[in-house]
Amino acid sequence: MMRGFWVGLLILSLTGCAQKLGRPFDIKNLAKSDMDLITDIHIAEIRQITERLLIKLYKRNPRELKKVPGMTIDQRVHQLMAEQRPQNGFRELGGMDGIALLPLAFSTEFEGDRVFALMAGVTGMISASYNHQTEFFLLDDIDQQKLYNCARNLEKIAWLLNNRRDDQGHLLLLSNGMNANGVPNYSYERLLSQMILIQDMMALMVADSTNRNINQVVHSMASMTFFPI
Repeated sequence: MMRGFWVGLLILSLTGCAQKLGRPFDIKNLAKSDMDLITDIHIAEIRQITERLLIKLYKRNPRELKKVPGMTIDQRVHQLMAEQRPQNGFRELGGMDGIALLPLAFSTEFEGDRVFALMAGVTGMISASYNHQTEFFLLDDIDQQKLYNCARNLEKIAWLLNNRRDDQGHLLLLSNGMNANGVPNYSYERLLSQMILIQDMMALMVADSTNRNINQVVHSMASMTFFPI
């Protein structure tokens, strides 16, 4: 009897807290720690930012989408932001997915949809840093080093977007630049910076909550080698 009373009281308390925060209460949250809830929020946030970056890159580089007849931005969003990804990678990209695609996206020899290759690499890498989960529960574990390595890879991607060029000296993918009035547009860099910040914050919080260390690394931005996730 008393146990049922306290469980009921706890549910009512959590429901009230959820309503105050403007978030609907979900009974499954009883199986989550504070860190689990924080992780879920960060995953949702970085997914939203990633989708915005994907759409912006296609709008800035419409030629890439035209490489696949009939393809639309909405279809690409569905492919890359779905929770369930192809188990054997993307056929269009040679059966690859995740971090393995990042060197391909910046290869001067690649003739396919470069935005798709890049963002399949980015979304797959971020997903891997969270063990391919979109929410966490009490017994789930998360690796601070994967989150940290992901942040460093995103830094490299930001640099490559602004510097990687083809044999004619043209940027492989357009991102930051000047508008018609000569005003600089750094919105792509801001989105990547937000993604880097989320991953670094998560790495630090996980390391602090588990008393585990982060092995800090230094890498060459121009290198096509990315840290493992």
